[in-house]
Order: sequence, then structure tokens, then C-alpha cells
Amino acid sequence: MHIELCASMMCANFGNLEKEVRDLEAAGIDSFHIDIMDGRYVPNFAMSLNDMAYIASATEKPLDVHLMLEHPNNNIHFFLERLRPGDTVYIHPEAEYHPSTTLQKVINAGMVPGIAINPGTSVETVVEMLQIVKKVLVMSVNPGNAGQMYLPYVSKKYDKLLPLQKEMGFDAYWDGACSADKITEFAPKGVKGFVLGTTLLFGKKKSYAEAITDIRKLAQ
Repeated sequence: MHIELCASMMCANFGNLEKEVRDLEAAGIDSFHIDIMDGRYVPNFAMSLNDMAYIASATEKPLDVHLMLEHPNNNIHFFLERLRPGDTVYIHPEAEYHPSTTLQKVINAGMVPGIAINPGTSVETVVEMLQIVKKVLVMSVNPGNAGQMYLPYVSKKYDKLLPLQKEMGFDAYWDGACSADKITEFAPKGVKGFVLGTTLLFGKKKSYAEAITDIRKLAQ
């Protein structure tokens, strides 16, 4: 079973970002997850437009750009102009008056449209958008900061989401507090990919190659 492993780059060493990208790429990471925060939709600032553009220029691997912004439709063109066809852009439905309009801009630009579901967002409120998007990023923590505690009730969302994947044509992803037991349990159930942060990938004594090899074994 091949699962998609996404490196949460807000957890990387920004003192040598080029080396981080190269090392992760050589270790077999599948994509680079870029968290963009505006300090309004979430109470934090994270990566910048320039950080994203640099990583896009430094690797041929896909980028997963997670926009934690109020009204992303107003400024999404800045991001789309700096990405490549095939990169993914996630928005939060609650952050936009008409999220389908924003998602259409992502589609028109040749990107992969996605939505991110907060712990407090029910699957029922986004069912219509599941027919538009190709990826659904389920947040198992409240967005805005790395290293937060897992919210166990979030796992029940997958009971509703996973049976809809084939019918509506999207893949489900896990973001937040991604530990070994989560991969062991949810990869066999059909979760396509996992965003890796400080729990399994960054700040460990083992190399990225060793960590990624060990993580892939969990899904077998």
C-alpha cells in the first residue's frame, strides 16, 4: 500500500531551507505541505508567499498549499501565479462567502482543488463541495500551530467521508498530530495521505530517510 507522505514545511529548519528541501526530496517525501496563515482566520502567522515560491522553484515534487486565510478569493491569484500545474491548493469553506467560486479559480489555473475541514466543521456542511474538490484535508487539531493535541472525535469524520470517496471522486488526507498509530489505523481504511510534522518527521535523532522508511512500514 502506497500512502502519500507530505512534509509540513512550517516545521522545517528555515536556517537552511534549501538543504531541508533537498534532504526531504532525497529521502523519498511525496510532496511539500505549505501552511499559509494570515493571523486573522487562525491566531498565528506561518509561511509566506515567498517561502512557498522558493520551495516551488527548488523542487519538482508537488506542493500542497494550505491557505488559512480570511476570504482567500481576494488574494488567491498571488499564489496561483507562483505555483505549477498539478500543485494542490486547499481553502477552508468557512473562510469564504462563496467557496465554490474560489475553488473554480484553482481549477482554471490547472491546480488541484481541495478543502480543509476544521475539527468543528461537520461533513454534512461540505457535502456539496465534495463533488468539486479532488482532495479533502481533515484537521485533527485546531489549525494555527504545530505540536497541538489530537482531538479524538475528529476520527469519526472519516466514517462519513471515506465511503463517499469513490462516488464523488476525492481523496482524504490527515493533517495534525500524525502519530504512528494514526497511520496504522487509517491508511488501511482508505486515507490517501498524511501530513508529517514534529510527531514523526521533524526534530528527530534519525535522518529523514530513516524516518520516512519507518513511516512507510506502518502502512503495510
